[in-house]
Amino acid sequence: MFYSAIRNILFQFDPETIHELTIKGLKSTGSTPLNFAYKQQVANKPVQVMGIHFPNPCGLAAGLDKNGECINAFDAMGFGFVEVGTVTPRPQPGNDKPRIFRLPEANAVINRMGFNNKGVDYLVDQVRKAKFKGVLGINIGKNKDTPDDNAKDDYIYCMRKVYNFASYITVNISSPNTPGLRSLQYGEALNELLSALKAEQTSLANQYDKYVPIAVKIAPDLSEEEVKSIAECLITNEIDGVIATNTTLSRDAVAHLEHGNEAGGLSGAPVKDLSTQVIRLLATALDDKLPIIGVGGISCGEDAKEKIAAGAKLVQVYTGFIYQGPELIKDIVKAL
Repeated sequence: MFYSAIRNILFQFDPETIHELTIKGLKSTGSTPLNFAYKQQVANKPVQVMGIHFPNPCGLAAGLDKNGECINAFDAMGFGFVEVGTVTPRPQPGNDKPRIFRLPEANAVINRMGFNNKGVDYLVDQVRKAKFKGVLGINIGKNKDTPDDNAKDDYIYCMRKVYNFASYITVNISSPNTPGLRSLQYGEALNELLSALKAEQTSLANQYDKYVPIAVKIAPDLSEEEVKSIAECLITNEIDGVIATNTTLSRDAVAHLEHGNEAGGLSGAPVKDLSTQVIRLLATALDDKLPIIGVGGISCGEDAKEKIAAGAKLVQVYTGFIYQGPELIKDIVKAL
């Protein structure tokens, strides 16, 4: 109820302006007594996934805290794990503004941010300062001006920088807002990338004497054959997990709404069924050889249960969290 009243005020203003102000507020209060405004106790429902102990199965998806500035605040809210990023080797401003659009009638958001972030060195510095003891995922990507043929160099660069600070590393090859990025999901391009990352993981595991799992984040806009092909490549390269899914390019559910045809990735309730279908297809194709983290359109505990029933082991929230607030975490954990 408290968050609902606050949200009604916040939604009167520009989405990106409010996002930036919220990040600043959470950054400044996360490890202080002022976090009482959002701190909450969430039931302990531990689960083991990718060899990691998660205190509960509800995590924060990447994209909300791109630079790792609010880790302590999200920990205080009771998330079982926090994923920060997407981060790139060099800082970049992202796409031109405006680039975030709310669709409240559909409990949805369209964004075309374009991996705006302060660079991997800044993120690592924030992670150091947070002194976070929970499960931290770090989501890595490539700079916009890096040619597709050299994409793996950016991923390897980021992987080396974040390896010793991450509980797991997510390889983002599915954002629709970096030209050419989604082509890395297919065929030899995917195999070459994953093979290189797996070799680097082995080297870094020896260097740091610890194994940090790799997860790959894929799109919802995939055919059954494409999902099968990706699953085969994940298995072949011994990847540790897969996150399904990112935002969608589909506008079927929102084309009639204001901002419904803005360019970018659509998230929130309209992507729920697309995401769940990809999870089902993945679960069949993977045959329990690696775990799935389900994300996309989760607005309540029942939505999370649907993702788990489809084959996910963990869930993540983003847009539903923007609309529902921290109470959503408790609702999900209770339902699971």
